[in-house]
Amino acid sequence: MKIGIISASGTKTDKFFSLDKELEVKEIKNHQLLKDVYTANLGNIRQNLAQTKTRGDVRGGGKKPWRQKGTGRARFGSTRNPIWKGGGVAFGPTGAENYSSKVNKKARKLALKQALNLALTSNKLSVINKIELKEPKTTQINKLLLKLQLKTPVIIVESKLNPNLILASRNLKDIYVKTYTKLSVNDLIDANSLLFTEESIQKICLNLKSGDKK
Repeated sequence: MKIGIISASGTKTDKFFSLDKELEVKEIKNHQLLKDVYTANLGNIRQNLAQTKTRGDVRGGGKKPWRQKGTGRARFGSTRNPIWKGGGVAFGPTGAENYSSKVNKKARKLALKQALNLALTSNKLSVINKIELKEPKTTQINKLLLKLQLKTPVIIVESKLNPNLILASRNLKDIYVKTYTKLSVNDLIDANSLLFTEESIQKICLNLKSGDKK
């Protein structure tokens, strides 16, 4: 599948980009792999902030409510037991849970290749020759994005960090800037539009073919 390369001013050019045969996936049969890598990425960035108090953490409850036998009531040793109001939580999060999971390099590479093909076939991937910003002006990048009519959220993929582009786009809603080395399966699936520079798409394709991180 060929994609026309856009000039820095946002106009069409005579140049085209197409995936190498090594990277083309005609039919994605292993959707489970994409799901596994997607959920693993979410788990790896999840912050474990939730923490509840057990009966031992709740203040008070040291005195036994009533004697063990002879009252006709159920036996309790503390007013902070989980089934009483004001008691602790029986099986709540402790803050020690580990939600991260490991995906091997070959599987992650294959999932990224599949996600890139999905982005191409769904027509949400665009390639621009380069993005030139002499100053970090939001109006300049906004004008370019409006001209290209990209649906948000938009991820702009560069070959290396561009400080002017980051500063110019950070006030725009649902516009994100990443380098090709930081691009994940989640980015390719979640974004409605992906704007690659010509250099960044060439480098990510080279990495997918070789498996090297450059």
